[in-house]
Amino acid sequence: MAIPDAEVERQIQQMIQFIDHEADEKEVEILAKADEEFNIEKGRLVEQEKQKIRAFYEKKEKNAELQKKIQLSNLQNQARLKLLKQREQHLDEVAVKATEQLRTLTSDIGHYQNMLMGMITQGLCQLLEPAVTVRCRQKDLQLVKDVVDKAGKQYTALVNLEVALKIDEKTFLPSDTAGGIQLSARDGKLLVVNTLEARLDQIIMQKVPEVRSMLYGNNPNRRFFD
Repeated sequence: MAIPDAEVERQIQQMIQFIDHEADEKEVEILAKADEEFNIEKGRLVEQEKQKIRAFYEKKEKNAELQKKIQLSNLQNQARLKLLKQREQHLDEVAVKATEQLRTLTSDIGHYQNMLMGMITQGLCQLLEPAVTVRCRQKDLQLVKDVVDKAGKQYTALVNLEVALKIDEKTFLPSDTAGGIQLSARDGKLLVVNTLEARLDQIIMQKVPEVRSMLYGNNPNRRFFD
């Protein structure tokens, strides 16, 4: 028996409605999934950009901090160098004043003559040579002549060695030398400079740390004092 046309039409409409419903559900599902994927991708891109921006400013901040430390270190070094320069200038001034005071030592002839004898004896003990030439300022020539034999005897008594002493009467120490003597042996190959300036230089080298402490106080960073 044939199905009535109305029934066929009804079934066709039902099929169409079913297909439309399935299509609508599928469309909703596709749109929802697309929205979800879009939101995920958008979140990922936003977070990625945030990280880039954060890294950029962190690097910028670190560079700024580094530059600040470098500038501070440079300023500290400049201040330290300036202070050291001022201290060295001050010490140089002390040395100059001490050199000027040395020249007053020769004004007391008796004291200075004894000093010359001691300087000769000390130089002989440093050389320990059998023949030594003594050189002095021209103005001190007679003073040295008066004490050279005594100095030789002092030397012999100290080290039990004989020495032949000769005074150089042709070549003298510079006239602007504060005083003292110079000893030489073996044709000038061995030399002992025992002038007042040389002795002052030795004292300054030994006493500079002590003078620094007196003038500026102890350095808290110094570990060795010998």
